[in-house]
Amino acid sequence: MLDDILEYLRQPFVVLSGTPVTALSIVTAIGIVIAARIIAGIVARSAGKLFRARGADHGVEFAVAKIIRYAITILGVFVGVSTIGVNMSAVLAAGAVLLVGIGFGLQKMAENFISGLILLVERPVRKGDFIEVGHVLGTVHDIGLRATEVHSRDGITVFVPNAELVSGAVVNHSFPTTTLRIWVKVGVAYGTDLDVVKKVLLDVARAEPLVIDTPSPEVRHDGFGDSAINLALLVWIAHAKDDLIALSKLRFAIDRAFRAHGIAIPFPQRDVHLRQAG
Repeated sequence: MLDDILEYLRQPFVVLSGTPVTALSIVTAIGIVIAARIIAGIVARSAGKLFRARGADHGVEFAVAKIIRYAITILGVFVGVSTIGVNMSAVLAAGAVLLVGIGFGLQKMAENFISGLILLVERPVRKGDFIEVGHVLGTVHDIGLRATEVHSRDGITVFVPNAELVSGAVVNHSFPTTTLRIWVKVGVAYGTDLDVVKKVLLDVARAEPLVIDTPSPEVRHDGFGDSAINLALLVWIAHAKDDLIALSKLRFAIDRAFRAHGIAIPFPQRDVHLRQAG
């Protein structure tokens, strides 16, 4: 029975480059590709553990593991296809001709593919970075060969083409540091003692846990408005992604502190003059 099965599996369907293609060779090729994927995963995880043990940056660990996984998988595909008699030189030559023939159709795909390799090698953007590209603001979750997966603060997943991250303007709030300076603007009524206001604002900043001590908070005069003297409280926070939370907490605290010290925040005022007709 076993001999009959093996005999059936060895029956050639077609001959490619002098090599008979059989069911057994096809199963072998599939097995090689699957084994390459498994080996790629094991080697990538082992490399990641090695880099973690040496205290390497998480972005380096991710990039190396990704490149290893791609390289071994592609090598496995080449070996698997070769076992069924496919001449890889002919395939590459045909692929080159095909790419020339439909060049414009695959131009964007090729651009994103090359950009993905550049991102993994040069690492201008790394996994875990908090970035701003276009109208997208969020944390990099994964860098693929075609697009980068970014998770916004609103829980939305956005796939950004890799070419935009390489050729466009990208703000990386995690490199070289994660700190960020934020401005809290507020107006006070004319005639208010600005020295008292400055002290109150600095006390509010120092009492907020999200605000770091160095660089120290400062208060700046931001100009004379129509109805108020404009001031700005400048503080530094440890993580740029906490800017909205920090701004909200500081504004609530400023409102409470101003009411406690009798400091008025004026609203725009307009004088209306009525003229009697006739």
